[in-house]
Amino acid sequence: MRHSIRTKVTFSLIAIVALMIALSGLLSVMFIKKYYYNEIKNQIIETYRSCNEEFSMRGSYDVGNLNSRIKNDAGAVVFIVDDIRSAIYTTVNENTEVFANLQYISDILKYNNDIDAYDSRIEREDVENYKNFRIQITKDTETDFSYFDLIGYLDNGFIIIIRTSVSSLDATVRVTVKFVLMILSVVAVIGCILMYFFSNIFAKPIKKLTKVAERMTKLDFDAKSEYTSKDEIGELSMYMNDLSFKLKNTLTELQQANERLQSDINEKTMIDEMRKEFLSHVSHELKTPIALIQGYAEGLKDNIIEDEDSKEFYCDVIVDEAAKMNQLVRQLLDLNEIEFGENRINKEVFDMNALIQNVIAASSILIEQNGVHISYQETEPLHVYADEFMIEEVFTNYLTNAIHYCNAGGTVKVWTVKALYQEPVMTDEHHKLTGNVRIFVSDEGPNIPQEEMAKVFDKFYKIDKARTREYGGSGIGLSIVAASMQAHNKNYGVYNIPDGVVFYFDLDLTL
Repeated sequence: MRHSIRTKVTFSLIAIVALMIALSGLLSVMFIKKYYYNEIKNQIIETYRSCNEEFSMRGSYDVGNLNSRIKNDAGAVVFIVDDIRSAIYTTVNENTEVFANLQYISDILKYNNDIDAYDSRIEREDVENYKNFRIQITKDTETDFSYFDLIGYLDNGFIIIIRTSVSSLDATVRVTVKFVLMILSVVAVIGCILMYFFSNIFAKPIKKLTKVAERMTKLDFDAKSEYTSKDEIGELSMYMNDLSFKLKNTLTELQQANERLQSDINEKTMIDEMRKEFLSHVSHELKTPIALIQGYAEGLKDNIIEDEDSKEFYCDVIVDEAAKMNQLVRQLLDLNEIEFGENRINKEVFDMNALIQNVIAASSILIEQNGVHISYQETEPLHVYADEFMIEEVFTNYLTNAIHYCNAGGTVKVWTVKALYQEPVMTDEHHKLTGNVRIFVSDEGPNIPQEEMAKVFDKFYKIDKARTREYGGSGIGLSIVAASMQAHNKNYGVYNIPDGVVFYFDLDLTL
């Protein structure tokens, strides 16, 4: 069962307060009577001293004003008798029983010189002897009244008796004890209520720290304690915040290290997969030309050729296959440099329109051999910001691919579409980019199957392997396009149209 810190503090404080109050009550019951008795004793002794000062010299005395001059805080009865048994001062009426009783005690003291010579109706207890007097509790067995009596002599020889009622004192003690216990009970109740609310002063910051610690267990290290007092709880709050900050930094560093490690693992895995894929594709691509070269070379070696035309054909096949192998290796090297960042982009401003026209002109023989037409109407300069060598290879691959797949007598179209910015954008090289231009290349040939559309830019992928082999394609050209455009961080793609296929790529326009 869970007990909150507030409950524990409350009950602990209540237990302490209850114990203190109970102890106070017990001590009051045990010692308050003694305390009162001691106070009365001191007061009647003080009254004795006051009387002794007033009667220190023999002679005439002005007893009329003694009441005002004698100190009598206990309100005791004072009875003074001279050496001839004449009551010279008393605070009671001579006709009262108290006066007679006091006279009786003085007579015994005067003639017998023995205070102990009381008759059977007198009992004494708690007798304390001093130099000239004794203090005792006297009990009258007939009336059942008890008195505090000081009985003795003044310095001038007069007998003095000072009496105060013990019964009234006991009644006062009982009332006082009852009152003290009642007050302590009220204080206990009020104290318990106050302790309940007071305990919240300690429990509240601890509960807040508990919530912060709970959030930290859930790896939420943004949790902070706002308790800033200068006590132990404030110090604990400060250390918890410091711990949260250090754990957050440590966890962040671990996450970053883990991400780097995971990235390294993924990169290594990717490189291994690429290596396996590369070896598989290369071995597959080289298998056919190597077999052809080997076969025709063995034919030449074995002199199975009967005429010069056959010999020339064998040599042409060997040269053609060697050229295809050379082209494959060169393209693989180019792709490798682009993918692994070895071929860094060297961006510059150039005229894309002029580049397109130059590539079309350079491809005139291929265009004529395939019996296709080229449509390109752009004449104005088209300034772009990119790596001219890489973009030339991208466009050449697009154009060559379109020429080979275009139907005989069909048209390969090239066109551009501009998308201008509202405000020019400055590059790190301080060139102003005014927008994007998308270059399109389409052919009037067979559509690409929809399920094959996402694979056309993969390495060594060929939709029509027989036809690709026929014109010497390796399946790497579009992979070079993808790698080059990714290096430029620009879009590229392909889509079908009713009478053919359209390839495109984007470049930055500049002033």
